[in-house]
Amino acid sequence: MVTVNPDGKIMVRRCLVTLRPFRLFVLGIGFFSLCFLMTSLGGQFSARRPGDSPFTIRTEVLGGPESRGVLRRMSDLLELMVKRMDMLARLGNSSEPHRAAGDTHFAVDRFPPGASLMERIQAIAQNVSDIAVKVDQILRHSLLLHSKVSEGRRDQCEAPSDPKFPDCSGKVEWMRARWTSDPCYAFFGVDGTECSFLVYLSEVEWFCPPLPWRNRTATQTALKPLPKVQAVFRSNLSHLLELMGSGKESLIFMKKRTKRLTAQWAVAAQRLSQKLGAVQRDQKQILVHIGFLTEESGDVFSPRVLKGGPLGEMVQWADILAALYVLGHGLRITVSLKELQSNLGVPPGRGNCPLTVPLPFDLIYTDYHGLQQMKQHMGLSFKKYRCRIRVIDTFGTEPAYNHEEYATLHGYRTNWGYWNLNPKQFMTMFPHTPDNSFMGFVSEELNETEKQLVRGGKASNMAVVYGKEASIWKLQGKEKFLGILNKYMEIHGTVYYESQRPPEVPAFVKNHGLLPQPEFQQLLRKAKLFIGFGFPYEGPAPLEAIANGCVFLQSRFSPPHSSLNHEFFRGKPTSREVFSQHPYAENFIGKPHVWTVDYNNSDEFEATIKAIMKTQVDPYLPYEYTCEGMLERIHAYIQHQDFCAAPGPAASGTRAPQSPFILAPNATHLEWAQNASVAPGAWPPAHSLQAWLAAAGRACTDTCLDHGLICEPSFFPFLNSQDAFQKLQVPCDSTESEMNHLYPAFAQPGRECFLQKEPLLFSCAGSSTKYHRLCPCRDFRKGQVALCRDCL
Repeated sequence: MVTVNPDGKIMVRRCLVTLRPFRLFVLGIGFFSLCFLMTSLGGQFSARRPGDSPFTIRTEVLGGPESRGVLRRMSDLLELMVKRMDMLARLGNSSEPHRAAGDTHFAVDRFPPGASLMERIQAIAQNVSDIAVKVDQILRHSLLLHSKVSEGRRDQCEAPSDPKFPDCSGKVEWMRARWTSDPCYAFFGVDGTECSFLVYLSEVEWFCPPLPWRNRTATQTALKPLPKVQAVFRSNLSHLLELMGSGKESLIFMKKRTKRLTAQWAVAAQRLSQKLGAVQRDQKQILVHIGFLTEESGDVFSPRVLKGGPLGEMVQWADILAALYVLGHGLRITVSLKELQSNLGVPPGRGNCPLTVPLPFDLIYTDYHGLQQMKQHMGLSFKKYRCRIRVIDTFGTEPAYNHEEYATLHGYRTNWGYWNLNPKQFMTMFPHTPDNSFMGFVSEELNETEKQLVRGGKASNMAVVYGKEASIWKLQGKEKFLGILNKYMEIHGTVYYESQRPPEVPAFVKNHGLLPQPEFQQLLRKAKLFIGFGFPYEGPAPLEAIANGCVFLQSRFSPPHSSLNHEFFRGKPTSREVFSQHPYAENFIGKPHVWTVDYNNSDEFEATIKAIMKTQVDPYLPYEYTCEGMLERIHAYIQHQDFCAAPGPAASGTRAPQSPFILAPNATHLEWAQNASVAPGAWPPAHSLQAWLAAAGRACTDTCLDHGLICEPSFFPFLNSQDAFQKLQVPCDSTESEMNHLYPAFAQPGRECFLQKEPLLFSCAGSSTKYHRLCPCRDFRKGQVALCRDCL
């Protein structure tokens, strides 16, 4: 039996009685101190970052290092005061006198053991008094310093009229009127004087010339590049799992996936290392910011991980992290806005100022949410460093939607486009948009032993439905084709439910509920058929099913789904038409692994089921969705893609130098001449280029596929000349250069040739019955459409 000291009980009761007025007294002191400080410092406390303590002082108030050091010490004192008040509140809300003993990290041991509650409050009040004296001293010193600067430098602090800096005087005028609009200006030393404006505009921003009397040695020293380190393949992913963090169901899912695939990543790294041989690879410092998982973006995915929600994005991000880490690069991973700000060096304020230090990362991988967050908080630095950003974009962003001015003028503006990035900076889940880079993901690859077990363990009459959420089963007309399927096969589902069976699932379907990934894989290894209902679009599950020996059956869309007729695609920055639930599976895999039929045609559907039951298929996984394929692809991107280099002119008009092409022997297309000089720095290598003239109304994407090739937008500048049309024997009575995402192109009526004026609008996508588009195509590696044969 536990006994309690009666004296302890009495002491606790007395504390509870006497602490409440004292607590009010302490809070009053804190509030008065905060008001005093905010009044004295001109309201500069608004430069607080999200998540900071309300008493945290930022160092933007005064310019000198000494003053900032004192403010930091003040901040520490105030933080200590808050923590002590919190400790006292804990005492007041608890009947256990020993509870406060666990809070030793609040530094209460600074008080003598016998110190009374009043003595502690008096000590806190003395701290506040000391702070007030220091603030007064700093303000007096600051006013004196500013007075000297104004008197001594007034003749040297006038906005210069330098033709190299035409915006300088206008920016100075703006600073005079608006410098108090964002506390970040005060953080960088702006105090309302002309000198502070010019120092900021010349050293922090770049609108004014450097002031001759300023010492710039420190700045020049900081810009020295770090020594290069060679990247080394990694096979142990334990440190990556630590970097990924925890606390969210989405992160737990991603870590489990990465851990499960560790052995496959290790084998893939060994194979790619042997393939690359002695190729030198510089280690890159990479920031990965998963914006859709931040609380500021809503993080709608994490709560749905265990309820059958979409996992495709998390699958892809887990594999991106693993690939970057296995390739040997330095990683920093953030899933909160506060972490992002800290890693980028974002100054306190509202996001109008550049970063406090040069960007310490060679590359940044993020998504549209993260892109918006970076633009909001990086100020002018976003424009300076955006060439280093790679945007993970599931459905792709076409050039017409990406170019802000063009999108606004021609009706292509959406909530997700108009970023003016190089379209190749957007990285997709499937290779459906050659204007973007294909990032992809990984499906688990079976070894030969596992393949033999799958072949022997298949049930010839078992089907699994693609759809873990009950809402997917609300498809109208499903009873008709499921009834047909039920005549030939036993139908299984994996629909999430909490207590009662979802009413949307027919009674003849055997529902297993939401299965963990290993159990779902085992179900697929037994099944003959994996059938889709038309949604979700382009997910990873069909590839997983095919890799486990299933036939994938999907519906054909007529008319095709697009942003013009389907709510799901409305607002997405693409005009792509989707002819089936999974176009990649239909176009790049096809029969016998993938069958696409009209579900509304009962006879066709039933005949297809009968044919599938007679068809034997082995587990199949395209190389580009293996660990090795993804490593190979990302290695090539990091090694060769450089969007920070200044782009060449889009067109030189009719005076362009002759293109290095010859007409093919069959006179159907242009090829790179064997005796032509190799374009320096071109990637993919220019000798893989073929130029074809598309039929009227055909996009370059489809035209290249018709010839067994892939459209390559980086080759457009080579074709953007009148000479290319002449060598294709296209009669150009006139040639114009304009902004249009369909150019270069030939208009049959009028025999007009059009060249592209804006490099960002070179586009494989897009068509018009008015134009025959001039299309740059290239070859590709077997099983790796993202890379040409010589791209490694």
